[in-house]
Amino acid sequence: MGPFVAILLVVLFVLMMQFLWVYIDELVGKGLQFKVIAEFLMWGSCYSLPLALPLATLLSSMMTIGQLAENNELMAIKSAGISLGRVLLPLILASVVISIGALFTSDDLVPYSYNKILTLRDDIGKTKDEIKIPSGTFYDGIDGYILRVEDSGEGQGMMYGIMVYDHTAHNGNTTVSLADSATIRMAKTKDYITFTMYSGANYQETNTYQAADTTRQLERIDFDRQEMIIPLEHYAFQKSDEARFGDQTKSKKLKDLVFTRDSLVAIAADLHTRHVTGMMSSPELAKIDQLDSASLAKGLSNFPEEYLTQWKSDYEPIVAAGKAQSRIQRLMSDMKIYEQETFECNYFLRRSELEIYKRYSGALACFILFFIGAPLGALIRKGGLGASAIVSVLFFVLYWVVDITGTKLARDGAMDPFSGAFISAYVLTPIGAFLTWKAVHDSSFLAADNMKAWWRRLKSRVRGFFRKPRIVYMGTPEFAVAPLDALVRKGYKVVGVVTVADKPSGRGLKVNESAVKQYAVAHDIPVLQPLKLRDPEFLDALRAWNADLFVVVAFRMLPEEVWSMPKYGTFNLHAALLPQYRGAAPINWAVINGERITGVTTFMIDKDIDTGGILFRTESRISETDTAGDVHDRLMTLGSDLVVQTAEAILEGNAETRVQRSFIQGSEVLKPAPKLTRELCRLDWSDTTRHLYNLIRGLSPYPTAFTTLVPNDPSVVSSEAEKSVSLKIYFAEKVEGAPAAAPGTITSDGKTWLHIATGDGALSIRDLQLSGKKRMGVHDFLLGFRDPASWHAA
Repeated sequence: MGPFVAILLVVLFVLMMQFLWVYIDELVGKGLQFKVIAEFLMWGSCYSLPLALPLATLLSSMMTIGQLAENNELMAIKSAGISLGRVLLPLILASVVISIGALFTSDDLVPYSYNKILTLRDDIGKTKDEIKIPSGTFYDGIDGYILRVEDSGEGQGMMYGIMVYDHTAHNGNTTVSLADSATIRMAKTKDYITFTMYSGANYQETNTYQAADTTRQLERIDFDRQEMIIPLEHYAFQKSDEARFGDQTKSKKLKDLVFTRDSLVAIAADLHTRHVTGMMSSPELAKIDQLDSASLAKGLSNFPEEYLTQWKSDYEPIVAAGKAQSRIQRLMSDMKIYEQETFECNYFLRRSELEIYKRYSGALACFILFFIGAPLGALIRKGGLGASAIVSVLFFVLYWVVDITGTKLARDGAMDPFSGAFISAYVLTPIGAFLTWKAVHDSSFLAADNMKAWWRRLKSRVRGFFRKPRIVYMGTPEFAVAPLDALVRKGYKVVGVVTVADKPSGRGLKVNESAVKQYAVAHDIPVLQPLKLRDPEFLDALRAWNADLFVVVAFRMLPEEVWSMPKYGTFNLHAALLPQYRGAAPINWAVINGERITGVTTFMIDKDIDTGGILFRTESRISETDTAGDVHDRLMTLGSDLVVQTAEAILEGNAETRVQRSFIQGSEVLKPAPKLTRELCRLDWSDTTRHLYNLIRGLSPYPTAFTTLVPNDPSVVSSEAEKSVSLKIYFAEKVEGAPAAAPGTITSDGKTWLHIATGDGALSIRDLQLSGKKRMGVHDFLLGFRDPASWHAA
């Protein structure tokens, strides 16, 4: 209630100043006492209460809840298990009390104030302006006299070059006084002024003459000092004892308005009946029954044919047409009179109904605006007179514009009075319900940071409408294709692609293009394939693209000359949750180490490897059976969305970086992701089952874990080439309760399963590839590999 009262007083002061500005011309120059002006402004403030109460309710509720949220008190209350609805309950009751008070104010105080304002305006309007005689002109501001002074002597109290014409006798310019100087003094009661003249003369002539004597008499009286007393009327403010405008619509109480409305309804019904009766009994219409739809419905015949064909000469239709035209004109004149009477009656009826509904809609507005202000305070999380005041005024302006629009439409008859009075409630109620729902569910869409981000996003899109941001994409493998495709599909202007140079590979040394290049060529995107990233020719070509942003996914380490080139910098997509797993093979190492959570990270590139400020991170779970290929495919999709999100945030100015050490918790140890070596891929069967299982998953499908199969009895092998066979293992399963055996021992039923003993158990090989053969399942493998138990893995 404290903020409410304080804000109400401030708002009333502002409205009072606006009220004063509207009527300043009527108050200035009247010589009014301060108490008269103060009383006028007081009644103006009372009349403005229905407008001030909704704004005070809106702003005070927003400030109160906003301050609680800004000081984290609201969060503490919620953490104690108290809902926002429970917090708002006493404020809701207070807003109900305020709404009821607004209703009684509108019904009692406002009509009385409006009556007083009209009465005071009328009294002030009857008060004449103060006497101020200008120099060099004839002044007629005093009834019955015309004055002229050559020099008003401002600030000296003495006027010079005086000329006074006395017209009180209404005989023209028959009496005039001339003086060298004069002073003027008004009585305190403002009912007369004393004009003291010095060194002058009075001239008076008769203005009557006869036919026999046309001479006129002139009388001159010289004086050294003369006082002229001039009576005044209406120069002193005279206040009426009683208000005289109680018959105005806004000066009536609800019970009087209801009585007026009922009376006007009865008058309108009587007027309608009288108009219909007058039309039906009008002597201007013949065959009136044929024009009555009720009579026609009873089966009345149409106009008889002989009625229109009874003319005996050609002259008779002309005469009849003239008479008919005269009758129609008289009938139209009667209808216009009926129309004017109906319009006047309906106009006053609409005003009465509108004023009745406005008394209730103003009180309802206080209640509805509370459900806008309080949720906004919780969402914006700002108290005080800063952001809260700005947002409150915006919503109040919306309410005010809608309200006066509906009022005008209802007054003009374009809308029924009920809808015109409550149209602001129609508009604000859904807004209040939406904001309350958002606040109860702890939405932060109107937080200050979110509003700033929205504004930056809007500015970015306006700039993009005139010039789209230019992006250069750098990447090589299949993993980098999906983010590039996502950028293109989102409508970003990718002006060029940088990828590795084409290299011969395979048995035929066929020249292969990178997956990114193939995509770029298919979509007509220019491509650069430098051998060296510091090559001046390459740098010039890259600079010529005039890019705003570089996007890097699975590419080489960039020199500073490259990553510092664009206006918005260069960001990279890394397939891990940095700062963990910095390096070339983050996906593989996350699976090899048995991680349960991994993800993708975008960060700004700096001079070191994978150490720049983090922009965004997205997590992804790793299941117990996922291989590096499975994780790769999921992260490729997540990475595509994250690249688009990051590019959008950077170009809109909404991106913020965080140093990587802020993501390290306690004594957490950073795990690297170095290049995968062939030695790592060789399986050591003396290791634990769990580590071997994760290693196989982490190296599948590339570069793939492998082992060497060696016969138990080398003497039975016919050729040297068959003494050892390389076996790639793509997938295996842990064997529960496996019997103890030497590491590398192979057991099989020769049909469906193949087990290899580990240091603490065994693995069941499910997907494998023998050297020189195709990849296959264990069932197909055992069909062609006889007696696997005679071999062991080394």
